[in-house]
This record gives sequence, C-alpha cells and structure tokens, in this order.
Amino acid sequence: MSAPPSILEIKDLKVQKGGILVLEIPDLAIAQGEIISLIGPNGAGKTTFLQALACLIKLSKGEIYFKGGKISANHSALEYRRRLAMVFQDPLLFDTTVFENVASGLKIRGIPKKETKGIVRENLDRFGIAHLLHRSARKISGGEAQRVALARAFATQPEILLLDEPFASLDPPTREALLEDLESVLRPTKTTALLATHDRMEALRLSDRIGVMNKGRILQVGPPGEVMNQPLNEFVASFVGIETILTGQASKKERGSFLVSIMGREIEAVGEVEPGETVVLCIRPENVTLSPFFSQGATSARNVFAGRITKIIPMGLFYKVQLNCGFPLVAFVTGHSLENLALQEGQEVVASFKATSIHVVRKRQVSS
Repeated sequence: MSAPPSILEIKDLKVQKGGILVLEIPDLAIAQGEIISLIGPNGAGKTTFLQALACLIKLSKGEIYFKGGKISANHSALEYRRRLAMVFQDPLLFDTTVFENVASGLKIRGIPKKETKGIVRENLDRFGIAHLLHRSARKISGGEAQRVALARAFATQPEILLLDEPFASLDPPTREALLEDLESVLRPTKTTALLATHDRMEALRLSDRIGVMNKGRILQVGPPGEVMNQPLNEFVASFVGIETILTGQASKKERGSFLVSIMGREIEAVGEVEPGETVVLCIRPENVTLSPFFSQGATSARNVFAGRITKIIPMGLFYKVQLNCGFPLVAFVTGHSLENLALQEGQEVVASFKATSIHVVRKRQVSS
C-alpha cells in the first residue's frame, strides 16, 4: 500500500530573531491525515515552528509547500491560511457568546447564517458544550473555553490543525476528557494535526509520529515506539524518559554482543560495536528488575548487579528507585512491589536487566 501524499513540506526553513537563528528545519514532510507531536523543553522552538507554519511570523529563509504548491506572500498565502486553524494554550475567545465565538470563522468566510447555525451546533455537540450555546465566553471555565476554541477551529473544516500546548493549563481530569474528545474528532475527520506539548503521554496517545525538538531543531522524528526506545542521542534519550544513560568504552566483542566498561563494572549489550569504541547505553527504568537478594537461575538477564537504594521517589502509580550499583541506575516499581520487597532507602538489593533491553548510541569509531 502506497504512503498517503504529503499535505505539507518544509524545505530549508530558517527563522531569525534579533540576528539570532531560533529555528532551523532542513526538511520535513507531513502526510495527509497524519498527527505529529512536537515535544521538547521550554525554548525548544515548538511554538515558533507552529507560528512559521501558520505564516504568523516571517521566514528568514526556506519554503513551505501546501499540497505541492509553494506558499508565498501573495494570494496563495491567504488561501493556505484559510485551510488551517490554530488553537493556543490560552483560548483567546472574543467577549461575546459561545455561539458567536464558534461562528466567527464561518462569518469571515461568508457562510450563510442558516448554514452557520447548523455547523456551530454540530461542533458544540462534538465537544459536549451544546448547553453553553448562549453563554458568555467570559463566564465559562478554562476547560469549557478550550472546548469552545476547538469547536471554533473544527467549524471551519480545516485541513491542517496546529495545537500549541492546548491542555497545559488544565487539571488532569479535564485534560483527560478533552483528549478523548479531540481524539474522537481528529481520526474520523482525517484532519492533519501538529501538536506542541511537554507531555510525553499526550504525544504517545495521539501521534503517528513524534518529533523531539531542542534549540530550534528537530533532533529526531519517527514513530512513537522508535523515538521512545531508539533515541539518536543523549538529549533525546533523557527527554523521552530514559532515566539511566551511561557512557563507556566497549572492551570485548562477542557473537552478537559486546561488553562495556562503566566505572569499573562490565555491562553486556547487544549490537555490532568494535572494542575501544565509545558508546552510550540507554536503559529504560521499566526494564530494570529488583530483588532483595541474588538467586542463581532466578533471572535470564545477563546483567545482574548488587546495589544500594539511594532514593525512593513517589511518581503517582509507581515509584522511582534510584540505585548505586557502582554506576547510577534507576528502576520503576509498583506500590505493590515496593511493599512486597520491603524496599527502603539504604537497603542493598540486586538489580538486573537484559542485554537486549539496552539501546546503544554509538559515539565515534575507534581510531586506527
């Protein structure tokens, strides 16, 4: 089956502010109906990128292509902007009724009043706020206001939806409910969407692809499982939730695997790496198993280390356990496991993880 055609293509895009390069995207193609999440720290360039795509800021260099046509500053830019909608963290509603807010984009496009009423009601229903039809937009909650903003965006039937941290200021139950509603609308309408977010779980839930941004660049973009488990570098690894990132030197090559010297310990990993090569080992905390003592044959893992618990941090549904195994290591355990193993700070335990669960980043080749 052939891949869907690209609806947006970015080529050699650059944005400067005050003479400083703040955004540099060499190339990116976005397929029709695709949902891409952009994750990264504050100042990574996520908002600037969305603003550039929406033609809200001037490009210093580069081109944006919509359905194969180059967007320029003339009539094509206006037509392009009519095919997209943008939703911000702050809903930016007009000081009028909910109906008038949702209808605003339709009025600009000259849609007849009778048709507008039907479209507005349909989209209020989509987001569960039909009862707010005649309510002042200034007298509704933050969650309701964001629902109005989404209804307004979808009312214009955009081909591209840009979402800039739309759930960041909402409480968890409201965020969860709104995510469900957005998900139920995006897929059936086949709307292409780019979501900027700090929340990895939001990105994992909604996205076909995830892009990790930092300092105005996209460091890695790919399917969620690939980005989460096969980061290209240490920054991406740390941002996608890999808690243990260790740099060492390959010391011994075996069939399909190799040993890495880390602070006097040897860790076995899988891959084709030459002795003497510097590598980074990325170990997800959910892949580390803890036990109160070493038992021969109790685990199939090739990496088994005695360690001391240095800190236990509650993380909601699980606990983060920080260890000193001669090298730092982090494990996640459930509350049930914490209680059953009677884990506590200062306790000596045995940590194990499989060689196949380690993602290896090759830093450089050994000099000849």
